Amino acid sequence: MQGASIAIDDLACRRGDRLLFRGVSLRLDAGEALQVTGRNGIGKSSLLRILAGLAPAFSGAVTTAGSIGLVDERPALDPGWTLGSALAFWQQMDGNSEDRHMARLGLSGLLDVPVRYLSTGQKKRAALARLLGQDARIWLLDEPLNGLDSHAVALVEALAAEHCSKGGIAVIASHQPFALPGMATLSLAEHAA
Repeated sequence: MQGASIAIDDLACRRGDRLLFRGVSLRLDAGEALQVTGRNGIGKSSLLRILAGLAPAFSGAVTTAGSIGLVDERPALDPGWTLGSALAFWQQMDGNSEDRHMARLGLSGLLDVPVRYLSTGQKKRAALARLLGQDARIWLLDEPLNGLDSHAVALVEALAAEHCSKGGIAVIASHQPFALPGMATLSLAEHAA
């Protein structure tokens, strides 16, 4: 995962007629992590979508090096398919035929269950399985702990730590504390417009 980086220069985000934040500048290099904090509606999810290239910045610049994987409230798994079929679709798209993470994520026994019947926590773990299959160097995690029990929270924290220890980058937007040694914090309240 050598060469992963994110550079943000004087970034501002506008949604509709509202300027959410401005003046955000930072750099993340391989092995680093950042938790983005702030109240609801301040722009945490919008920042992640800008970093992913899914939304435009109002002003400023973002430069990334390395493939990007995003996990947000939409797991990108067809609700009518079984979990196994939905993940197999993405494995084919991502060029990865391995499912080595199923047991660790507690999904092995759920592969025949339609996605629509999975709990919130199961869907979140399934989205993480897809992220792991992408081998993305940059992880963008939007509220990754929502709907998870304490065991799954510890697992997500461990996965993020492992990702960073291998030279990946993790950007985590969350209201909840996220245990990751050495993680920096960006409070969007300090950049509110």
